[in-house]
Amino acid sequence: MQATAKDLRFYSKELLNTVRRGEEVIITYRGKPCAKLVPIQDEKEISTQPNDLFGIWKDNIQTEDVGEYIRTIRKGRFNVG
Repeated sequence: MQATAKDLRFYSKELLNTVRRGEEVIITYRGKPCAKLVPIQDEKEISTQPNDLFGIWKDNIQTEDVGEYIRTIRKGRFNVG
């Protein structure tokens, strides 16, 4: 089945019901395919493994005070005077 981006916006529930029944839906934008809605085959396929990048900055001394760290990186961009 094909649906437009506008259809996705206004009829998302109906499109999700179509996918739930096992049908694939191709979403088009300006007449060209840009996305595909497909049913999930098995709940076990969804990864529950922790992402290796999550918490990558947790031990970084620079980010102990996040507010100060952000002000430091932005310093050159917002100096007025």
